[in-house]
Amino acid sequence: MEEGKGSTLVHILAVALCLTAFGFAIAAERRRSTGTIVTDNTNASYCVYDSDVATGYGSGAFLFLLSSQSLLMGVTKCMCFGKPLAPGGNRAWSIIYFASSWLTFLIAEACLIAGATKNAYHTKYRHMVYAQNWTCESLRKGVFIAGAVFVVFTMILNVYYYMYFAKATSQSARKTNKASSTVGMAGYA
Repeated sequence: MEEGKGSTLVHILAVALCLTAFGFAIAAERRRSTGTIVTDNTNASYCVYDSDVATGYGSGAFLFLLSSQSLLMGVTKCMCFGKPLAPGGNRAWSIIYFASSWLTFLIAEACLIAGATKNAYHTKYRHMVYAQNWTCESLRKGVFIAGAVFVVFTMILNVYYYMYFAKATSQSARKTNKASSTVGMAGYA
């Protein structure tokens, strides 16, 4: 491992988990539930929805993104615990990327869980329809896409956060070692 670069395994795992979440979010968007109006033998109309696969994909995307964020925050100890960060540009950038990644993470998770919940709601319940011009409600297009976009933003910000965090902690360790190694305690005879 190069000095101040961080663990390559952590980078690979974080990116792989985010890309998996992205794939699930795209799959959820493509498989959103759609409904058709069906009239039964009592002349009552209701909506029948196709499969509920998008809810599972949306939930999967939510969990993979949560795993990626948890991995990174566990390794860096959420930047609050563990090694101190050396003052300077690397610490400033790691703080900026930390805050930004949490913001995009929360937006992505909100989009994914809201999409999965709304999709599940439409597929689990039948609504009786008595109006002539009725369309079956479905999840608005783009909810899972918005989640997927913010998953990518979170992934990029997390990579930069971890990179600058590793630089700032290794810089702090080098400054501490240099300061302690240059202090001479030799006596004069």
